[in-house]
Amino acid sequence: MNDAYNGNPRSARQLVPIAENVPATRDPYGRSLDLYGRYGTDSVYEGEASEFNIFEYLRILNKHKWLILSIAIAFVFLSSIKTLTETPLYTSQVRLTIDRVSNVVDSPIAPDNDYEYMQTQYEILESNTMAERVVSALNLGQDDDFLKSRESFSIVRSITGLFSPRASDKSLSEKDRAERAMYVVLANRSVEPISGTRLVAVKYTDTNPARAQRIAAAYADAFVQTNIDKRFQANESAKVFLEDKIAQMKGRVEESEKSLVDFAQQQQIVAVDVDQKTSTAESKLATANAELAALTSERIKNEKLWRQAEGADTINVPQLLEDTGLQSLLTKRTELKIEYQQKLKTFKPLYPAMVDLRAQLDEIENQIASTLQTLKQSLKAAYETSLGREQEQNLRVAEIKKELLELQKGSIKFNMVKREVDTNRELYTSLLQRYKQVDIAGGVGANAVFVVDKASPGRLPSGSLLYSILKSLILGLAFGVGAAFALEYFNDKVESAEEVEKIAGLPVLGIIPKVKNVEGELADPRSPLSEAYRSLCTALQFATEDGIPKTLTVTSTGPGEGKSLTALSIAKHFASLGRKVLLVDADLRNPSQHIKLALDNSIGLSNCLTGACTPPEAIQKTEVPTLAFLASGPLPPNAADVLGGARLVSLLSVGLEVFDLIIIDGPPVLEIADAQLLSSAASGTLFVVGAGKVRKKFMRGALRRLQLARAHIVGTLLTQHDVKVAGYGYGYGYGYGYGYGQESAPAGLYIDTPGARQAQLAHKS
Repeated sequence: MNDAYNGNPRSARQLVPIAENVPATRDPYGRSLDLYGRYGTDSVYEGEASEFNIFEYLRILNKHKWLILSIAIAFVFLSSIKTLTETPLYTSQVRLTIDRVSNVVDSPIAPDNDYEYMQTQYEILESNTMAERVVSALNLGQDDDFLKSRESFSIVRSITGLFSPRASDKSLSEKDRAERAMYVVLANRSVEPISGTRLVAVKYTDTNPARAQRIAAAYADAFVQTNIDKRFQANESAKVFLEDKIAQMKGRVEESEKSLVDFAQQQQIVAVDVDQKTSTAESKLATANAELAALTSERIKNEKLWRQAEGADTINVPQLLEDTGLQSLLTKRTELKIEYQQKLKTFKPLYPAMVDLRAQLDEIENQIASTLQTLKQSLKAAYETSLGREQEQNLRVAEIKKELLELQKGSIKFNMVKREVDTNRELYTSLLQRYKQVDIAGGVGANAVFVVDKASPGRLPSGSLLYSILKSLILGLAFGVGAAFALEYFNDKVESAEEVEKIAGLPVLGIIPKVKNVEGELADPRSPLSEAYRSLCTALQFATEDGIPKTLTVTSTGPGEGKSLTALSIAKHFASLGRKVLLVDADLRNPSQHIKLALDNSIGLSNCLTGACTPPEAIQKTEVPTLAFLASGPLPPNAADVLGGARLVSLLSVGLEVFDLIIIDGPPVLEIADAQLLSSAASGTLFVVGAGKVRKKFMRGALRRLQLARAHIVGTLLTQHDVKVAGYGYGYGYGYGYGYGQESAPAGLYIDTPGARQAQLAHKS
């Protein structure tokens, strides 16, 4: 065998290693293609999975419509039985308004606390105390009919009464009867605040409408009376509380006033003069700070002049040169130097006149040095004087600050004591005023609760049976829809072409409908099944740039998905078009093509691959003139080893010299290597998926195994697709059945081709 495997187009790809992150390209429709031209996992259009698809939901509802309908009917049936068998209950309602009130001691309730106040009132309405007051007011503990059991279902009450007999109501003590009556009231009353208002509805349900009205009215009266009692109790408690607080506050006011007077005498503070003293001290401090700043500036200036003069070796300091005496000495020295230099040209230095000039120059130099020393001492004296004045001013500022701090401390403490006196006096005055108000309000029965709507006679809910049926129908439908979507969510089987495309990342080349009579449908060229397979063959012709692959392996994830029927249908279709087709049954574990074609299986592919015979000896003729068949032959014990040899590739290469197309019916992928070997040897692979037959994870695993084998998967095929189950959103099966059942055209109108003639004969038969 040469490197090209006798022209096999798969040979070149087998030399290329798998690249997990190969840069993807795009087909004309925007779907990604890998290095081998296969569709990637993002072949589904971006955003498609996240878009809202109403047809998908309609499909799920249509698929599980009988489940949804059954659950809804069961809900309606049980609700109807419950409604018809339960004891009629009458509900009476009274509406109350709860206004905002002012506490006796505190200020009126703020809006922020209004929610807590209303919740407190609701809890009071639902408390045991309210129920006890109602029981006591109506003497319900002595009403035997009221104390009876209140189960909803009379049948349930009768049955439970047989197994758990209760003690006789007459044998109970008065306290126990009152307690039981309280629990009956609590179990049948409801408190419902009306949103957005200060109203609250109190409802009571009873088997007796008149009694329901009495209890509802008693509930309102009890709540009103409770608020009135609470008001009187609060007034009495407030008076005692205020009397005690007034006595305490009076003593506190007197004590704080005495402390204020003692502190003012100790600090010699007059109340009206505290702020004035503080202001005067602050002004003095500001003036002293200004003077200190001026003295500091003067000291810095004098210090700078002295430092410059002190460090100078020559007369080059401007401050020294400004002195008039020094300037005259310098001028005279310059004149003598000029005269000395002029005479030096005529006389020698020891000449008497020259000696006199030299002596005069020395005298001038001594006078200049003495003058410089005097000027430096004067600058130093000026600096020391300004420094002393600055230090004295610093001491004065410190004394003023200390005086101001002491004054501020005293004024702060004085003001604190004064504020305490004012506060105590105001609290004392306020308590006296509130005490008088409480004393006046003590005899007034103020109440913040009013009855808006009095209790009416209890009545049954209007249309209770119809309402119950409608409610149960809605609940049943909702539960059924939820169950349908739950089943669909947990259903892991592939059932639609969209799911196949999303999982495989490959185009779906065809959808084969599910039919009852497969043989009858295939015999009729105009049946939906025949049309579906013809549509598949048409798609295969456009699967690659060169048309249908010359060697095509048909495989699936598992058995029973329709791959053998698909391989046979493809072979027959292209044979009917006049092409020379070889159908190879390569399932060496469970062959079936010889049964469908009613041919011999005693010799076949296994014999050719083991060298027992040559391909011409094993190939058989079929009813279709251009269709040849190579059976599987005897089943070998080592099918994978037989298919993995070099003879399979050689067989396909030699076969292509005789036949135009070789269709290989391969075994399912499963966990065996047969399908991988066949797909690797063929130039193309068609992956068949049976709707509702394979789980998604198994399908992913099968595709992964084929990809690892360098299989060129040209596309997928969805078989056994039930249009009724798919429902809305897909439209599968619309075109396949179009015109089916109409009268066929006369024989003379058919095109005279081998395929047309074969279709005519099949239709007539």
